[in-house]
Amino acid sequence: MTIFALSSGKGKAGVSVIRVSGPETKNAILKLTNSEKCPDARKASLKWFYDPVTGSRLDHGLVIYFPGPNSFTGEDVAEFHIHGGYAVVAGFLEALSNIDGLRPAEAGEFTRRAFDNGKMDLTAAEGLADLINSETEGQRRQALRQMDGNLAELYEGWRHELISAMAYLEADIDFADEEIPDDVTERIRPIVEKLYQDINKHLADGYRGERLRHGLQVVILGAPNAGKSTLLNYLSKREVAIVSDIAGTTRDTLEVHLDISGYPVSIIDTAGIRSTDDTIEVEGIKRAVKRAEDADLKIIIIDGSDNKEIDPQMLSHMDGETMVIINKSDLGQSDTGNNLPENIIGKWNLSVKAGDGLDNFMRAFEGEVDKRMGLSDTPSLTRTRHRQNLQNALEHMDRFLNAGHFELELLSEDLRMAARDIGKITGYVDVEDILEKIFTEFCIGK
Repeated sequence: MTIFALSSGKGKAGVSVIRVSGPETKNAILKLTNSEKCPDARKASLKWFYDPVTGSRLDHGLVIYFPGPNSFTGEDVAEFHIHGGYAVVAGFLEALSNIDGLRPAEAGEFTRRAFDNGKMDLTAAEGLADLINSETEGQRRQALRQMDGNLAELYEGWRHELISAMAYLEADIDFADEEIPDDVTERIRPIVEKLYQDINKHLADGYRGERLRHGLQVVILGAPNAGKSTLLNYLSKREVAIVSDIAGTTRDTLEVHLDISGYPVSIIDTAGIRSTDDTIEVEGIKRAVKRAEDADLKIIIIDGSDNKEIDPQMLSHMDGETMVIINKSDLGQSDTGNNLPENIIGKWNLSVKAGDGLDNFMRAFEGEVDKRMGLSDTPSLTRTRHRQNLQNALEHMDRFLNAGHFELELLSEDLRMAARDIGKITGYVDVEDILEKIFTEFCIGK
């Protein structure tokens, strides 16, 4: 079946693009252009478009024909570049629906066909989706790398190494009369051990890729009137939160999505933490504590104008993911913060309101954001399903490495399942790969 859909964004626009893919694509071009000859491949042709039922003109625009397999989906594809008015687009889609063999595409169906026809693997398809949804420079760069096949290349490399190792065991099982090296298990153990270490290292990335896709969660904590809302407004570059001298002004969480040095960051302002009998404020404090427990990074603001030791309740929220601001330095230098835990990221004496010392804090903050989401030389995991399949593969590899002298069939099955789990990530799972390795490496069947 041939499918069609509006590929550009919905709504009024100067130009809209309608894509068609499938065996009836060429016929659709001929009917819509009222022609007997299809335009030259991959060349934009200016045409009048007609309703194939009534013969009335629909619009004047461009058509580009991409014969398969050299197209996005691997099938014959056409793109119609038309004017983006609502009536023009609606009329064009109606005309396509009246051509035999054509139907509206389902969500993601063009990309699904590209995968089915070997134009991209599953990670590349996911990268394309991430690219479309990217809002920051970091997200765009990560999505492009994944769409370009960097992640698939890494995973497919691991899978092929497992298949190579498995080929030795399969050959020893099925072709015992051939000249195959002794101690096959010990021969392939170093290969599996190296893969086990590499996958473990890949998993221990601090959820960098997932954070970059969804955004870093940063929570601002502190007592009432410590300066939390003032900091949120400074980071947001606009008056997001109400700033007041009245304690307990913020009673619920207030979340703002920002672009920090090209990375997506969600900043959450919270209710001031203190002892109170106000039922609503108590609920706000509970929510603040919960958001802090789930946060990737915490900024705790302490009022440094009173020269008091930090309250134990506030100290209990400080850990290795905490940046501490001793605020209100403009009201006089204080000794507040001498009892801070040693494992915090750091302490900054500054005035959020006056702006004194904020530059140093912002440089450190941007560094912490980059540390948690910055792109590394090796592509990062971007989805939970990647992580789960790799963890499953590790379980099978661990069983192989600790099996002792078990039957070769069981050892081979562990490697086969590990390779299969990795293959699920890219969508390439083919048992024929094993036989191909046997024939090419051991010359069996000569």
